[in-house]
Amino acid sequence: MEADKIKDSIKRAAQDLFRKFGYHKTSVNEIAKKAKIAKATIYKYFESKEDVLHSLLMDYIKVSVDDLIHSNTPEMDEEAHLNVLIMKTCRLSYTICNEFIGWDFIRESANSQDFLKNLSNELEEMLVNAFSQLSDLRKQENYLQRLRFLIKCSKSIVFSFAFTSVSDSDVRKNFVSFQKEILPYLVKAAITI
Repeated sequence: MEADKIKDSIKRAAQDLFRKFGYHKTSVNEIAKKAKIAKATIYKYFESKEDVLHSLLMDYIKVSVDDLIHSNTPEMDEEAHLNVLIMKTCRLSYTICNEFIGWDFIRESANSQDFLKNLSNELEEMLVNAFSQLSDLRKQENYLQRLRFLIKCSKSIVFSFAFTSVSDSDVRKNFVSFQKEILPYLVKAAITI
C-alpha cells in the first residue's frame, strides 16, 4: 500500500469507529484492527489518536465548507443569507461534535475544550478565506467583517452548549433555541456593523 492509501484507510476506520462509539471510547488498537494494519503503522503517519481525529475532521470540514460556499441559494437579502450561512455552519459544528467526537467526551475531557477551540478557529479561518475569494461578496461593504463577527459569536454560543448541557437532547434543544431566539438578533447586529 502506498502512503496515501494507508492514511485514508486509517481515517476511514477511525471515522467508522468514532461515529459508532465516539472518540473517547475508541482505541488506537481498534482503529488498527479495523484498518487491518499494525498499531505502529498508525504512529508512522499520525502522532496520536487526536491527530487522526484532526486530520479526519479537517477533510470533512474542507468538503463541507466547499459545499457551503458553492451551494445554490435563491436570491436572498443579506440578513437571510447570513442567517442561512450561520445555521449551516452551526450544523456543521454540531455534526462534528455529535458524530465524530461525542458529547460525553466533550463535557468530561479538559483536552476536548482546547481541541474544539483550535478546530473552531480553523473552521472560522477556512470560511472567511473561502468567502473572501468570491468576487460578488467581496464587493459588499464590511461583508467579511460581518461574517467573522457572526461566526465568532455563534461558535462561542454553540460550543458552550456542548460544555454546559447535561444530555444530548439538551444540546439539540439549545440549538433550536439558538436558531429561534439568538441568531436573528446576532444577524441584525452584524448587519449594522
